[in-house]
Amino acid sequence: MSALLWALLALPLTAGTALAVTGRPADRCAPAVAVTASVATLGLAVAAAYVHPRAGAPLLDGAPAGFGVDGLAGLTAVTVAAVTVAVLVFSTADLGPREARARFHGLMLLFAGAMLATVTATTLPVLLMAWEVMGATSWALIGYWWHDPDRVRAATTAFLTTRAADLGLYLAAGAALASGPAGAGSLRLDATPDAAEPWRALITAGVVTAALGKSAQLPFGFWLSRAMQGPSPVSALLHSAAMVVAGAYLLLRLEPLLRASGWGGPAVAWAGALTAVAFGLVAVAQTDLKQLLAGSSCAQIGFMVLAAGVGSRTGGTLQLVAHAAAKSLAFLVAGVWLTALGTRSLHVLRGRARRYRTAALAFTAAALTLAGVPPLALWAAKDVLLTGARQDSTALYAVGLAGAVLSAAYSGKALWFVLQPADGARHPLPYPVRLPLLLLSLACLALTVLAFPPVRYAVARVVGGSGSGPQAWEFALSGALAVAVVAAFGIRGERLAAVSPPWLRDWLGLEAAARLLLVRPVLRLARALAAFDDRVPARAARGAARGAVTLARWTDRRPEFHLDGAVAGVAHGARTLGRWARRPQTGQLHQYLAQAVAAFTVLAVVLVLVR
Repeated sequence: MSALLWALLALPLTAGTALAVTGRPADRCAPAVAVTASVATLGLAVAAAYVHPRAGAPLLDGAPAGFGVDGLAGLTAVTVAAVTVAVLVFSTADLGPREARARFHGLMLLFAGAMLATVTATTLPVLLMAWEVMGATSWALIGYWWHDPDRVRAATTAFLTTRAADLGLYLAAGAALASGPAGAGSLRLDATPDAAEPWRALITAGVVTAALGKSAQLPFGFWLSRAMQGPSPVSALLHSAAMVVAGAYLLLRLEPLLRASGWGGPAVAWAGALTAVAFGLVAVAQTDLKQLLAGSSCAQIGFMVLAAGVGSRTGGTLQLVAHAAAKSLAFLVAGVWLTALGTRSLHVLRGRARRYRTAALAFTAAALTLAGVPPLALWAAKDVLLTGARQDSTALYAVGLAGAVLSAAYSGKALWFVLQPADGARHPLPYPVRLPLLLLSLACLALTVLAFPPVRYAVARVVGGSGSGPQAWEFALSGALAVAVVAAFGIRGERLAAVSPPWLRDWLGLEAAARLLLVRPVLRLARALAAFDDRVPARAARGAARGAVTLARWTDRRPEFHLDGAVAGVAHGARTLGRWARRPQTGQLHQYLAQAVAAFTVLAVVLVLVR
């Protein structure tokens, strides 16, 4: 079974690396290779969700690299793989032949592979590695059109914001390593709740910080608006089933740690609830469709975070799966309109969006799902997790319910704009565009089964959560509010958007604060270090090189000249001695005897004189 898990991870990572490294020569075959790899990955994910494989490999002393699939990881892996297939099929038509297709599809596969590694990781070191690869590929994908400085700045802002929060995961890993006699063995994720204090508090703080940053929760949520600068398929995958949900998934997986810490659960729950309200208001205030969807991503993921905080793993999982289908569909439709009409402004889309009937119907399915209208999936998911909030705190339940009402508000507002009667001829969409839109629309409708108690109980058994569901009055209240608010904002959404305060449209001013307090100082430090590198080490290296050349020239003129003369003198003396040695060599034996007698005579005289 371990071979199955290794194949699930290796296939997208290897195919993505090959495409990204090959580059332009592989542009023609890249879409086919990427779609084939993603379909095969989906098949492996389904098989892994069924058999629950585990795998390991040597990594650190006493801490091997560990991967495993359980109920929660299996459902999430299938969701990630399925959305990746739909997005890559869409991108075959969305990206023109002149684009760097191999680089794009390679990075998308790497992105999805890193998310799958994050989902299946059972130890902190491999979680960190996957976390880093996911962050790096997201930066490259947001800044895919690197020749545009504004897109590069957007990618840098998003990257630096999430990187600042990612430091929390390093804190958690360090605290886990130092937490007890188990040493490196404590780096297992399932061992973190057993850590001793104060290490457990540090682990909890680090994990919560990293998760809130990755999932664009307060106070980090603004970076998601900058991520809109990337291609539409990137937004569809990033916002629905990858990266942005990684933090919420980690909190759901480490819910025992939050509960064991005492303070972690309430802190996370309130962070998610307040994010759902704050960024719900931001979404309502937007006049740009992709910015509205970005705000809704923060708000909807806030419900997953709320679920993790109150221990409602079942509700959080239902929210994750249903949100992935609806949000990927909404962003793909936004990409259709952006490509066809050249705009994502709600005011411009009014009367023009319905020219593309398939896109309009698909967006309707996505918006109603996000609104939580009965009996669609997010209606049931929100009620399940809000039941956990109500059991924990009435105030928390009230804030969460307000966030659910705002979900219906921004969904109804978007529907009002895009469903106005068409003012021109209808236009058919290409088959590679229609196919993922239809499949995701059917998925949104099929996930309605999550509202039925038997299915909900089955999901609870799979993910290890509670099977208790909301009461009838909770279903009725949330459903009635959703329908009423969708209808109300279908009439007054435009008027309310026009009078929204500017600071709401500017994402609560968080981006300006982050650029002032984080992005600009980091970039200035980087420029200062680059200038230091140019002036000090570079000049030192050039000076050392000049000194070496000068020393070589001096050596060539002085010591080497004398050394050459000494060698020449020794050679001359050797030649002279050789000539002298050859003079007595006549070849006549009697002369040799005479020379020997003369030599011994001289030696005898010397010995006599010495005595």
